[in-house]
Amino acid sequence: MKKVAILANGGDVSGFNAVIRGIVKMAELNGIKCYGFIEGYKGLLENNYIKLDSYTNASGILYKGGSIIGSSTNANVFNYKVEENGKTVYKDLSDVCLKNVKKDGIDCIFTLGGDGTQKSARDLYLKGLNVIGVPKTIDNDVACTDVTFGYNTAVSVATEALDRLHSTGETHHRVMVLEVMGRYAGWIALESAIAGGGDVALIPEIPFDLKLVAKKIKERMKKGKRFSLVVVAEGAVPKNR
Repeated sequence: MKKVAILANGGDVSGFNAVIRGIVKMAELNGIKCYGFIEGYKGLLENNYIKLDSYTNASGILYKGGSIIGSSTNANVFNYKVEENGKTVYKDLSDVCLKNVKKDGIDCIFTLGGDGTQKSARDLYLKGLNVIGVPKTIDNDVACTDVTFGYNTAVSVATEALDRLHSTGETHHRVMVLEVMGRYAGWIALESAIAGGGDVALIPEIPFDLKLVAKKIKERMKKGKRFSLVVVAEGAVPKNR
């Protein structure tokens, strides 16, 4: 193995640059050249990449947010949006990506991303591309993983938000609602609610009954607790919807 490349795909999370830096440094320790495709799969499709070096562009990035090689949130190369004759069509352009990798002489690609990113990585692997998937998502919903990078920071931020809402809710006797990320997985909502002293947590995996939520809040009021904290995952849905 002489050349590897990295692509970062999907929403921004803390840890993108830390992972990029780690891959670059390990590649250099083993005498392997490392490159980065700009803006994820979009860069792979357009064959737009740069050389990464721990002494230049990959130096001093450990504490920085974002991604030094950018990211793309809507570049599915197996169903890519293109304009033809004034019309929008979707095409499978995965073979273009394979040709680019072969032409560049890249032996393996690190795919930094969540479930959609890794699905495309899997499909490219099945077509012959050497891939190492690095699970990234604050939702912590990539199959066959324990923890994805970006998740712990999201929980910390949500927990801190609950700490602050606690003071306001208690002072003004209010029901405070905190909405957090989580379309299909309620990890952030559940863990931050436990860590931050939330009274109700609504998660996508369990459809909620608004009457039961109200009952819980009223029970607290009867016991002298004149405020409540409710944590809601964005994908939470009521029963019988």
